[in-house]
Amino acid sequence: MSVDVLYETRARATGGRDGVAETLSGSFKVSLSTPKELGGAGGNGNNPEELFAAGYAACFIGAMKFVGGQENIAVPADTSITSTVGIGPRSAGGFGLTVALEVSLPGVEKSAAEDLVAKAHQVCPYSNATRGNIDVKLTVV
Repeated sequence: MSVDVLYETRARATGGRDGVAETLSGSFKVSLSTPKELGGAGGNGNNPEELFAAGYAACFIGAMKFVGGQENIAVPADTSITSTVGIGPRSAGGFGLTVALEVSLPGVEKSAAEDLVAKAHQVCPYSNATRGNIDVKLTVV
């Protein structure tokens, strides 16, 4: 499958889960720390799963707005997504991720919201990247 790239960004991580990650443009920089649950010291830094959870949630709202625009469905300004990303050992070896997206579309009838979420899941680039690789649970709350 080919992609007609309209935008790309570059980031660099140094030191792994206990290092630093930043965009090469200088617009974003974050300290990283490994959670105690994964054998780390914890700390004030973020971890890749937190960054992925935030990015997926934001991107999915963008996908809902895209679909809404195509179908004349107004996506409320106070739409929010709570994204839960889990990490742990896979039965086949190595580590894997799980994702749950809890979508809040205030004022949108539940069946219409569920339809919008299902369609957004087909166009969201994060959903397309994870499809078949990560279990993603979608819930309209």
